Order: sequence, then C-alpha cells, then structure tokens
Amino acid sequence: MIDTAHPKKSGRYPVKIRVTYNRDRRYYPTGKDMTPEEWEALPTTKARTLASVRKDIESSYQIVRSAVEELATSGAFSLDALNNRLKGAASDTVNTAFRAKMEALRIAQQVGNMLIYDNVLKGLERFAGPRIRFESITVSWLEKYALFLRKEGKAQTTIAIHLRTLRAILNIARQQGVIREAQYPFGRGLGQYHIQAGTGRKMALTLEQIGQIARYDDGRQTTAKYRDYWLFLYLCNGINVADFVRLRYRDIVNGEICFIRSKTEHTLRTLRDIRVVLTPPMQEIIDRWGNPKRPDAFIFPILTGREDAMTTKNRTKDLTHSINKRMKEVGEQLDIGPISTYTARHSFATVLKRAGANIAYISESLGHSDLKTTENYLASFEREEREKNAEILTKF
Repeated sequence: MIDTAHPKKSGRYPVKIRVTYNRDRRYYPTGKDMTPEEWEALPTTKARTLASVRKDIESSYQIVRSAVEELATSGAFSLDALNNRLKGAASDTVNTAFRAKMEALRIAQQVGNMLIYDNVLKGLERFAGPRIRFESITVSWLEKYALFLRKEGKAQTTIAIHLRTLRAILNIARQQGVIREAQYPFGRGLGQYHIQAGTGRKMALTLEQIGQIARYDDGRQTTAKYRDYWLFLYLCNGINVADFVRLRYRDIVNGEICFIRSKTEHTLRTLRDIRVVLTPPMQEIIDRWGNPKRPDAFIFPILTGREDAMTTKNRTKDLTHSINKRMKEVGEQLDIGPISTYTARHSFATVLKRAGANIAYISESLGHSDLKTTENYLASFEREEREKNAEILTKF
C-alpha cells in the first residue's frame, strides 16, 4: 500500500507492506517512494523505470509473505514473531538473507531459482565462511570473490551469475534499509563494481549441419530417440527441456503447440503464450515416441503428473543430461563438435536470423522479455557476418 499519511519532502509517499492480524496492523518498508499517479500506473506500466520499481516491491513483499506463511504453518504466528523473523532475515547476515530467499522460492515452488541461490551461497561460504556481514561486501571484496571463483575454474558467464545473484540479495537489503546507499557496491560509476558478462560460446549450427543430425542413424534406438527429442526442441522454437517435459496434448490447438515458458511464468506481469506450428516432422516425432493421445496426457513419457516440484526438476535434469550425452557422441561422429539442448535453442534463433527473419519475431518466438536477450543469442551470427563482410573487402 502507498502511505499517503506520511509524505516525503520530495512529494512522494512511502510504499509499505501492511500485515493485519486480529485487527492489529504492522507496516514494513519496501524502501520505495512513489506519487499516487505512479502507484496507480504500477500494475500495468511498461515504463522500464517503474517496472524495475515494481519488481523490487514484489521482492520485498515475497519476503514478508514467506515469513507469514512459515509462522502460520507452524502454528506460531503473531505480529511480534513476524517482526523477529523479518529482523533476522533482513539484518543478520548475507547467509541468512540467502536462506530466507531460498525458502520463499521453495514455497513458491520455483525450484530452479532456489537451486541457483543454494549453489551461489555454497560458493560464498567457501570463500568467506558461514557469517558474512553485509557491510563487509565492498568493491575490493567483490574483486577477490570473482578471482576466487575464477581460480575454482568457473567461466566468466558462471561468475556473472554468482555475482548477479549476490547483487539481488543486496538489492533487497538496500530496499529494507539494512545497508545504506553509500554502502551499496554495485554499479557502473567510479568506485563501483560492474559485473562483466561472459562472452559466451558459438553454439548455433547451420541448416546443413541440422540436416546431417536429422539423417544420422547408428542403428541404436536410444540414439534415435534422443536425436528426435533434440530435433523437437529445435523445431519447437528452441523450447527448453523444462517446458518440453510439461507439454500436454491439450496444448495443441488448431494445429499449433501453445505453451508458457516456466522460466518466466513467475517473473512476467503479463503471461504470453508461445505458439509453434505443429509441422509434419514434429508430428512424426510425437507419433514415434509420444504417449497415447488423451487431452490431459503429457505428449512425451517423461512425467506422470504426480511429481512434486523437486522431482520434476530432477527428471528434467536427468533428461537434459541424457540428451546432451548422446548428442555429444552424434556431434563427434559427424565432426560438428559438441551438440547440446542449448545448441538447439541457439540454432533456432540463428537459422531464422540468417534467413532474414525480424529480430522482434525471433524474440517473441523464444519467449524473451526484451530484445537485448535475443541479441545476446544472436552474437555468434553477428560475428559470422562481420567475418564474411571482412573477406569481401579483400576479394580484389
């Protein structure tokens, strides 16, 4: 809620989270101030600045909600207990804040994100121990942490993920007033720590190489199945394995497969269907390896529908590993190089770009929330174009 009873000198009003219990109310700050007009526009705004504020407010709300649900489930809820829980989660240590965030993700059944936070926390504790104070995280500390991760053998892309996850925790602490603005170490200004993105690897294949994969046959049924699964990922708009395993026959509507990306269903304000024309090669793969056709049945026999979030995550990881292992062998036999499920997604985007497709269409087909993400996918294509154009200059 926006607290219009306590205006700031700037003319804005603080945004707070209100918890009511037995007619008693407590208010928890989000660290954000807004005008009434901005507050009214917040749920549907597409303005980047306000959308960022909305995301921060939602993060603060989720922490409070998680604490309420935990206490209520244990039968020990009171507003005093909530105060104590939130004080501990926010202001104790970075480690505690990580665990509070992980618990919130667990309750929301966002297992993938929860495991990312868990992995990052383990790395932090290997570097700095079980009680990391917020005030200890400075630019110098972050530089040493990045060096530590590099010495562990992590690539820059992985290091960037670790640092962005830590930054998300510090953003929450900053919103709640646990750390002052002057203590916040991340940014692009002088004396601030800027997270360097990884350069990535060239992942996309050519149409000719994809054709070689489609025709590859070593006589083994397992190879044929995982080859076909990989081709389906590619043909289905570069679908992620997490979404592939959840496809049901009811998702096929008027000759199109319609699905929502699991990766963004909890983060986007407006959910968007990704629509894929069900082509004859895709139908042939379904006919070969799919379940018997019933509306509620999964298309492919990976899940039963009785799995909890963690089991679903593990089944997805196991399938990804199996596809990648077999497709690596296929890549070696065809002298293409490593092939993975990620290669399928990059190849879908790059093949369309090579054919002249509009980047906005490619972005929508991939389910990206912004064009910048799509441009990162197409980085290898842009490099290819520069190399080709450079060669033209010397053909005299």
